[in-house]
Amino acid sequence: MIKKSNEYSLREAISEMMRTFRLEGKMNEVKLLDSWEKVMGPVISKYTRNIHIENKVLFVELTSAALRQELSYGKSAIIKNLNDEAGAQIIDDVVLR
Repeated sequence: MIKKSNEYSLREAISEMMRTFRLEGKMNEVKLLDSWEKVMGPVISKYTRNIHIENKVLFVELTSAALRQELSYGKSAIIKNLNDEAGAQIIDDVVLR
């Protein structure tokens, strides 16, 4: 089948819309937040109360002070693993509260 110049696949149309409205960054942030439990595991996820991103900084609210202290030693690994899972450099720092 010959493709006319004004015809796009649904995937191409959505990608173009995402670029036009500059939504790619927000979609990547959502992808990263959704991967928290997969990357960190169900035990850590159970102690996570709130998680959000502001200005390339991931803020994580934890219910366990001991876990917060333990995770603070591995911040660089957390950043790397979450960015790898999301497929883009989305966060530069993690703040554990």
